[in-house]
This record gives sequence, structure tokens and C-alpha cells, in this order.
Amino acid sequence: MKKRVIFTSVLLLVFGACCFAQKPYKVVFYNLENFFDTINDPETHDDEFTPEGPKKWTETKYRKKLSNIERVLFDIAAIDKEYPAVIGVSEVENRSVLEDIVSTPKMLPGNYRIVHYDSPAPRGVDVAFLYRPDVFKLEGSEAIRTEIPGLPNFRTRDIVTMWGTIEQEPFYFMVAHWPSRLGGKDASAPRREAVGAQMRRIADSVLAVNPATKIVAMGDFNDDPTDSSILEALGAKAKLKELQEGDFFNPYYAMLRAGMGTLAYGDAWNIFDNIVVTENLTDSGQQGLKLLRSPDSKFYGNIFRQNYMIQKSGQYKGYPLRTFVGNAFQGGYSDHFPVFIYIGK
Repeated sequence: MKKRVIFTSVLLLVFGACCFAQKPYKVVFYNLENFFDTINDPETHDDEFTPEGPKKWTETKYRKKLSNIERVLFDIAAIDKEYPAVIGVSEVENRSVLEDIVSTPKMLPGNYRIVHYDSPAPRGVDVAFLYRPDVFKLEGSEAIRTEIPGLPNFRTRDIVTMWGTIEQEPFYFMVAHWPSRLGGKDASAPRREAVGAQMRRIADSVLAVNPATKIVAMGDFNDDPTDSSILEALGAKAKLKELQEGDFFNPYYAMLRAGMGTLAYGDAWNIFDNIVVTENLTDSGQQGLKLLRSPDSKFYGNIFRQNYMIQKSGQYKGYPLRTFVGNAFQGGYSDHFPVFIYIGK
């Protein structure tokens, strides 16, 4: 009898340890705000971010920015002492900058791999993925050129995609940085709507081949979850009960309605940084990995903001502490806060 009690106790301890060790996976997106190297690339308009340019972008400033990004990403990992499984980024100049990020002392233990393609964007800033190969088993990747009807020569960031498995379940990731609001929100809206519709077509084509594929689309969409580009063109619904098979769910709609934001402009908060997931990744009776709420939140989305990431004084008090204001170096992090979601069982 005594042996049976001891054996049962050991089993419970082992089971409890296994359950405790099974943490949910974090999927992160972060707009790095003009993270250029210091080298002048004659193929792009990066002269502003060189030692001779108006911002005097020196190696010292570059290293400060690198240290700042390392701090933010590591602090996201420190939330539950687990490095994010996937990190999507935007506004990064090239693979060299990404290699510097994953090689920083605090990020090196994450053993990240890189998916990056040079895009046709005139300024040379791209989107990319960092992923942990021990969690996400990469099977392939592709950079898909954005298509703007009526503007065949319009050059912007690619839609970077990668596919593979997490715990033997098929996953497909997309990261994008949609066209800006240059020229005004309404005048430029058709460009963002076009990219949103294109990403929905990509998702539909993936699901047509394998309906079990769980799709995560993320990026700086330069629009809020309430705008037509996201709500209608991409088809990212605001409520779980509205979802039909193949639809996207946007956890950041409710957060915007609650007054939260990832960037500020004109004393108003926006959420341009979105992570949306297909219906088969929501908690709607589906099996396997699912979108989870944060343990201490009623929302499915998360915005990472810490006191050190916030401007403390001046015109932009309370805003994200950015790297530059004009050509004045602030030594900050980004003009956007990063966002993340949890996926688990």
C-alpha cells in the first residue's frame, strides 16, 4: 500500500511538472521604426540613415537602437520566461540588421532563424520573420508582391509568408506593412483595401488546399481594426460569434474600442499593429492549438508597453518613445508598441 501511494505521488509530481512546463506559445509583431544599418545602399533611398545624412546615423546610435530592441523583445520573453515562437517585424532594412538582433546576448538563447526577402520598397525597409525552429518546423517561405489595381508600378513592401507545423499542426503565417496614409486617409484607403483583399485571397487559397491549416496574419496595416481595409477587405471580424468557416478574427477590435492603442497621433490612439487568426484557431469547438486569453486579461490580444518605452515630457508626452523626432535623436525604441497573442491548448 505504501509503495502504491509513493508511486502515485511520483506520477502526480511528474504530471504536474509536465503541465507546468507546457506554456502557451507567443506570437509577436513589432514595427521597429526605421531600423537601418549605417551603410549607404545605392539601390535604395536610405541616405537619411547614414553617418553623413541629416540624422547622423552613426554606429553608436545604431548600437543604442539595437540594445533597445533587444530589451523589449527579451522583456516580452520574460513575461512567462518563454521566448516567443514567432516574431514578425517591419521597417527593417536588411538581413544584416536581423542577424544583429538575433545575435544579441539576451536573444541568442532563443536560437532564432530568419525569413527575409528584399522588397521593392523605395526606402529599402522590409518585413521579416524570426522563428524558433524547435517550435515552428519551417517547410517553406515566399515573398508575394503586393498588387494595387490601377497602379502597376506602385512599389511597396512584400507580403512575406512562411508555412510549416507547430506540434504537427499545419500553420501558415503572413506578415505585411500596408501602404501608408500619405495623401490622406481617405485618398490612400484603396491601396490598403487592395492589400487586405489580396491577403484574404491568399488565405482562402491556402484553406482550399487544406482546411485544417491555421493561419495567422500580422503587420502594421496603417489602419485600425474598425476600418474597411481590415473589417471588410481582409474580412477580420470583431466578435467570435460572427465567425464563419474561413473567416479571420481580430482580437484588437475590442481593445481599440476600450481606448487602447499601439501608436498615437494628434492626441488620439490607434491600433495599426494587428494580429488576426482564422476561425479554426479560435476557441469554437476546434481541436488542438487555439487562440488563448492572457491569464490576467479579458482580451485575446495583448499590447506590450512598459514605462521605459513611453515619452516622459514635451509635446509627445505619453506617446511611445521613438528613435527620432525629426532629426533629433531621442534614443528611444519605436513609435509603435509591439503586440502579441497566445496560442496553446
